[in-house]
Amino acid sequence: MPGETPKIPGTPSSIEPSVEEPTTPVDPLEAKPDQSEPAGVTASGAPVDAERKRAQQGRYLTTAQGARLTDTDHSLKAGERGPTLLQDHHLREKITQFDHERIPERVVHARGAAAHGVFRGNGAATSLTCAGFLGKGVETPVFVRFSTVLGSRGSADVVRDTRGFATKFYTDEGVFDLVGNNIPVFFIQDAIKFPDIIHAGKPHPDREIPQAQSAHDTFWDFVTLHTEAAAHTMWNMSDRGIPRSYRMMEGFGIHTFRLINESGGPRSSSSTGSRASECTRWCGRKPS
Repeated sequence: MPGETPKIPGTPSSIEPSVEEPTTPVDPLEAKPDQSEPAGVTASGAPVDAERKRAQQGRYLTTAQGARLTDTDHSLKAGERGPTLLQDHHLREKITQFDHERIPERVVHARGAAAHGVFRGNGAATSLTCAGFLGKGVETPVFVRFSTVLGSRGSADVVRDTRGFATKFYTDEGVFDLVGNNIPVFFIQDAIKFPDIIHAGKPHPDREIPQAQSAHDTFWDFVTLHTEAAAHTMWNMSDRGIPRSYRMMEGFGIHTFRLINESGGPRSSSSTGSRASECTRWCGRKPS
């Protein structure tokens, strides 16, 4: 219409915005017709809200754009025995997808083993916390994972290294997570140094050796410059560095928890756990 302001495609508002200073809150505006969401289906035509199946979702294979594939076993070539052609978009899509497939492992504690079990409370912590799973005789399912620190997921289990553990208590009040190491001191005192100590202890990036070990210059350079790292290394050189088994490990919590008891008073606590009395002979005694 003459004199009417033309509509600009893609403008974010469905109505003309006011130039006045807003003084009261307003509800979100309705979406414009050209801003509606796409159809809720995958590239193969399966509904996105349906239960995803591991099997093929349809009678035919499709590209990432949903185009039907008649053949996924032969690349496009120039002639019967000619070279492969780059205009084979399915070949390039398939290889690109494969080249980008990665299952990233943990940066630390990648190598480990775990077990299910049952935690039975002895009631000793009832004066510190009102957490029900620590009550006397209360049984709670647990899942514990023990691991080394530096090695990759394919490294050896018997390297000289700190052992860590992560425990999940599946309590009636929710999941309680507890993490710690088998050495009562830590590598660092300030968390800002954590990337530095791990980079120093990891294998050299140009050679990927030594794996799961810290016997190289970058690690010793860090240790000589940080007193707490040197103290931790001395503990690692003891029998705790290669424990007889996960069963013979002690556990020392890394975090300090703020607990609330029945009367509502706060208490601070750090966890310590023994696997067996024999661990003190094999791994040394807890410092006083």
